[in-house]
Amino acid sequence: MASDKKQSPIRYGMVGGGQGAFIGGVHRIAARMDGEFVLVAGALSSNPERAKASAEELGLDPERSYASYAEMARAEAGRPDGIEAVSIVTPNNHHFPAAKAFLEAGIHVICDKPLATTLAEAKKLAALVEKTGKLFVLTHNYTAYPMVRQAHEMVARGMLGDIRLVQVEYPQDWLTEDVSASGNKQASWRSDPKQAGAGGATGDIGTHAYNLARFVTGLELDSLAADLDAFVPGRLLDDNLNVLLRFKAKGKAPAAKGMLWASQVAPGHENGLKLRVYGSKGGLEWVQADPNYLWHTPFGEPKRLLTRGGAGALASANRLTRIPAGHPEGYLEGFANIYREAAAAIRASRNGRKPPKGVLFPTVEDGVEGMAFIEACVKSSKRNGAWTKL
Repeated sequence: MASDKKQSPIRYGMVGGGQGAFIGGVHRIAARMDGEFVLVAGALSSNPERAKASAEELGLDPERSYASYAEMARAEAGRPDGIEAVSIVTPNNHHFPAAKAFLEAGIHVICDKPLATTLAEAKKLAALVEKTGKLFVLTHNYTAYPMVRQAHEMVARGMLGDIRLVQVEYPQDWLTEDVSASGNKQASWRSDPKQAGAGGATGDIGTHAYNLARFVTGLELDSLAADLDAFVPGRLLDDNLNVLLRFKAKGKAPAAKGMLWASQVAPGHENGLKLRVYGSKGGLEWVQADPNYLWHTPFGEPKRLLTRGGAGALASANRLTRIPAGHPEGYLEGFANIYREAAAAIRASRNGRKPPKGVLFPTVEDGVEGMAFIEACVKSSKRNGAWTKL
């Protein structure tokens, strides 16, 4: 049998991501960074002219540029050289129907977050994934940064002891003014409940912050108290959230507590994702703007800096490290690592095997929990910050 390295590239298609889109280009770069995927089909826009022009720019066969994701799923499932996976990079309201169409067609799904627009939709997708046996990869890319994997393993090994406190924040400033009024496409759909769902900043970046905290600590959330605001006049969805978190107890240790702040109206912050975790034996701090560094402070000892690929880096971090220590890696590589993990799982699936040991990526279950987080935040805020079970 040929080794995975000698197998043919994974044929994939893309829904959304045409001209004027942001995240589609990021996904395409990530998918081709390791030579594991080749883009062969697309339904790149709901606008036929834009879809055609986008396909031409990307060099797609005109016969495999589709007017809709439904047409694409049907046609590609019937081709002997059809796509094995699809990347869904649309506004949130298309995630559920598009993912459903491709899962039912027997095609693996790689989907941008959040999973859907409602928790009910998310649960239906989870059931469909289980029924079809297809892979579902949710691109919470921050979980694939090497030093985030380092933090995850350090907590799992007990190096921080019993986790007591979790603080995560994700401030931005790009929606400080009503930029959707000037025709900003990215702002417009994110501020529209019909396209984004019930959460604005909560769904867009709050879910990233929550997922990061959950991934690193391994804690399960019990309940939350949320205060959501739409500070810009006329904005229909929240642009700032403050959330208190109560996690479920693990063993005999007291239940951990947490705080989450996410904002898109915080001048001076471009993309300020930061995580701090404190346990009975020490603390960790990671900042997305400096992703190759992880600060570790064992209790009673000096603060120490761990670096990507440097001394003290664990195997789980090193397996996602691409270049020697001291050379910066970041956002695009994090996305590429998700695609590389997905490729390993898809290749294993080709041969009826489970993914290789150590392969890790956010799944549909993470997406369901993200939607539960959004709905609990909205519900709590409407009840004046009342504590709400997830």
